[in-house]
Amino acid sequence: MNIGEVSEKSGLPAKTIRYYEDIGLINPPRHANGYRVFREKDLHKLSFLGRARSLGFSIEDCRVLLALYEDDSRASAQVKALAQDHLTQIDAKIAGLRAMRETLADLVDACHGDSRPDCPILKDLAATST
Repeated sequence: MNIGEVSEKSGLPAKTIRYYEDIGLINPPRHANGYRVFREKDLHKLSFLGRARSLGFSIEDCRVLLALYEDDSRASAQVKALAQDHLTQIDAKIAGLRAMRETLADLVDACHGDSRPDCPILKDLAATST
């Protein structure tokens, strides 16, 4: 398969596929003319990477997950630990977003939104935190 075909089948842009090759996540062979030749296993890796990235795993996490996937002697505990750590990070982000939302909702509620210049939102944004 050429890069266009593997892009279509994997759902990843060609630019992303080239990037994954540049950083060593995939290594398709090349014809004598320099064109990449993607095999089924390359397509499978790309689909794997696309799914992992859609779940928010970092590139380095994907590198580890891919190595674990390819290691038949892996312990599932390693995979679970990595996924659990990622889940903990997601939960922390969600908590931060909820706190951010609550603060912003309070500021929006406090603003009259009329023709007066007084605005609690701007006042809060201008406040210096010490």
